[in-house]
Formats: sequence, structure tokens, C-alpha cells
Amino acid sequence: MARKLDADVIVVGGGPTGLMVAGELRLGGASVIVAEELEEPSGQSRALGFTTRALESFDQRGLVGRFPGLETSPMGHFGGIPFDYTVLEDANFGARGIPQSQTEAVLEEWAGELGAVLRRGRTFLALEQDEDGVTVTVATPSGEQEELRGRYLVGADGARSAVRKAAGIDFPGTSGSQVMHLADVVGCGVRPRPHGERLPGGLVQVFALPDGVERIILTEYDTSLLGAEENPQFADIAAAWKRVTDEDISGGTAAWVSSFTDSTRQAAEYRRGRVLLAGDAAHIHLPVGGQGMSAGVQDAVNLGWKLAATVRGWAPESLLDTYHSERHPVGARLLSNTRAQGQAIFGGDESQALRELFAELIALDEVKKQLAGAVSHIDIRYDIDAEGHPLVGRRLPPRTLDTPGGKVRTPELLHTAQGLLLDLADSAVLREATDGWKDRVTTVTGTPSSAETFGGATALLVRPDGYVAWAGSDPAGLTEALRRWFGDSDPS
Repeated sequence: MARKLDADVIVVGGGPTGLMVAGELRLGGASVIVAEELEEPSGQSRALGFTTRALESFDQRGLVGRFPGLETSPMGHFGGIPFDYTVLEDANFGARGIPQSQTEAVLEEWAGELGAVLRRGRTFLALEQDEDGVTVTVATPSGEQEELRGRYLVGADGARSAVRKAAGIDFPGTSGSQVMHLADVVGCGVRPRPHGERLPGGLVQVFALPDGVERIILTEYDTSLLGAEENPQFADIAAAWKRVTDEDISGGTAAWVSSFTDSTRQAAEYRRGRVLLAGDAAHIHLPVGGQGMSAGVQDAVNLGWKLAATVRGWAPESLLDTYHSERHPVGARLLSNTRAQGQAIFGGDESQALRELFAELIALDEVKKQLAGAVSHIDIRYDIDAEGHPLVGRRLPPRTLDTPGGKVRTPELLHTAQGLLLDLADSAVLREATDGWKDRVTTVTGTPSSAETFGGATALLVRPDGYVAWAGSDPAGLTEALRRWFGDSDPS
């Protein structure tokens, strides 16, 4: 007899990635329990914003309005060398000054409204897979053991992922060469250094945060510090700050302190059987440009609808495998760009030639476009149809459409996380082709406002994650794409 399920999916880890997965699963009609080790939110600011594509992902779910005062900046950097990202259409340096604690609060509220269950104070202990599901053993706040049963398990439990280790998934990569310390401080009187200040003994950065708080980041070039404590005290950071800058900040206080390295690793598999990995559990790297949390959010948006479709029974057999085949190459490219930036930012005198070369290359518009696309994550193209329309495999750009019901922005059409047929030429034949998928695909007829276009496409099939799965005018091609991404039609 099959064991009773507690939920369709168990998610271990209640950070931004795990909460985003939970919300996506609920939008797709799957039940979910999130097991989080912390009994209360940490309140730590940590990541201070997100990339353009992560911001677009939030926009697709109607979440942007939950971040009051959200601002984007046209100016970003690569390897510490600033340049204007808007040289590439739609690109910017993403949302800035949004503490991770606020992002987590927004996503926790949203996922809860959708019906996700968050169980705090649950520490992952073990997992057991079988042909019907996964049993997860956790420790409760009282120290007792509790079993949670689901069809699938998502490990979103961070860089030291216990789920990844329990599933036997390798995590190859390189160890760190530098230790970076960071703290959110008050009363230190440090001047802003948003792009960093290079000194003989190391590199320091200072970002102004609301309410008089300053984020400081410090790297000493002494690699013997790799043996430093993983949880330093503020006194340790103040002493290191004095050594590097000759400034005394010991009279201030810190809301929290942490340390990290430029260690770079990626899970060999994002899926093993009924266990899947997302976010830092799947990839770790130097946290530069807000790319880490943003990549985790995009993992979640890619995975959520596919996993929900699988547990609901309409997904094509190969759909869940596309999570690894699509997101693993994206993760590998992310690791490559952050390693290159790390060598430029944190390298000492030996990296000066690299920094000078970057500065020369970044003066070229084509290079700016390439780097802005990589760091903003809006140039991602999944391998869906290399010979198809240039938009196939890419994200649907945010545009305004004139529809029979009035003007509408394309991100608004994805709020429900269903598939979307954009009928841009009022084609009754194409609309009829979607009749068997009306429970999974919404059809909208409209034309681009003003001069906004979609590369001449007359119709686009868009997946729930906002990526274009098909473009054209041939009903047979549309039907093939519908079956590939949304399963067999419903004859009823």
C-alpha cells in the first residue's frame, strides 16, 4: 500500500528560492510544505537587491508592487568597472537596496496566501526515495523526529545543502582563494565606497543603507586568512578594517556579521530521481551583482511549473528533465562570469593588467551589451529551437499590447503562471488550435502598442516561466509545441 502523502512536494529551505518554488507550485495546483530550520526569520539583510531578470520574474507574478520604493539603476559594473547597462534594451543593474529579509518577507506572505504551508524549526535529517515518493525526516523544535512524505523533494537549503549530500549528488568546483567579511554597521562614520577602494593590504567597499546603516565588505590579500572563523565577531572585522584602511570603526555596532569566500561549485545533477536542487544548493559563487539570489529565484520559476505539471499528471514525460538541461548551463555560465569578476575585483597587483584590459574592452558598446546581458540575466536563451525565430528560447520582453479589453503589459498576462498564446495577427485558426489546452494555456489577441514589436512574430507561445516556446503562423507547428510543453490535449 502506498504511503499517505503530506503534500505533493516537500521543499527544504525557506529562503527566497524555497519560498519562490512554493509559490510557483501552488500557482500550478500542487500542494507543498516548506520545512525551514530557523524558528523565526533571521532579519539579516544579506543580498541587497536582484537582477533585471529576477525583477521581471517578480513582475510576472504581480509582486513588484509589494516592494515599496523599489528603484533600479542604469549603472552597474563588471569586475568593479562601472558602465551603463542600458546600452542593451531593457537591461539595468536591477533593483538595489532591497535587503534579502524584505524579499523573504514578501515571498513568504505571497506563498502563504496561495496556500503553501511553512513549518519553521524543522531541521533536515534524512531522506528516503522509493518509486512512489520521498520520505523526509526532520527534527522539530522539541527535538522529536517528524516524517514528511511527498511525491518530490526540492532541496533549497543553501550552499552546505544537507539534501544534496543525502541524495549523493556531487558538488565539484574550486575552493576559495580569498575570504571576504561583511557587516551591517551603525555609528562607524565610514564614507561610501560603492565600487570599492583598493589599498595595499586589501579591498574595502561601503554601501549606504536606510536608517543610517552601512554595509561594509572587506577583503585582505593575506590568503592565510582562509582558516578564519566562519562566524567572525565584529571585533575581528574592526581589527581587519584597521589593518587595511587605518580607520578605527571599533566604536560602532553591527546588526550582523558574516564571512564568505570566492569558492565556486556546481551540483553535477540538478535532479536525481525524485530529488531536485535549486539556488545555492545547486550552485555557489562569489556574490557579485546580486546574481546569487536572483539565479535561485529563476531556478524556482523554471522548476515550479514543471514540477506542478508533473504531479498533476499532464506534463510530458520529459518535461521535468528540462529543468537540469536548461538551468545547469545557465549556472555554469554564472559561475564563469563571477569567477572572472572575482579575479579582477579581489586580485592584488597581479590582476592589474586584467583590470586594465576589462576597462579597454568595456569602452566598446558590443562588449557592454554582452556583459550587461550576462549580469542582468536577460540574455538567457534555452535550447528549445535553435533554427526558429530569434525569440524562441528567450524571455518574453516586457511590452504593452493593445487588446480588445484595453492596454495590457505582457508581464500581467503571466500572473496566473499558465501558458500563454499571444495572437498578434488576429488569427482564428491559431486560436482554435489551442482549444484542447484551455485549462493550461490562455489566449490573448492584441497588437503591440506604438513601435514595440516582437521581431516580426505574428504569434508567440509563452511558457509559464515567461520564455517563448514557439513563434510562427503554422497551426501544425503550434500544436506540436503545445504537446511538447503542455502535454496531450484534453478532448473534452
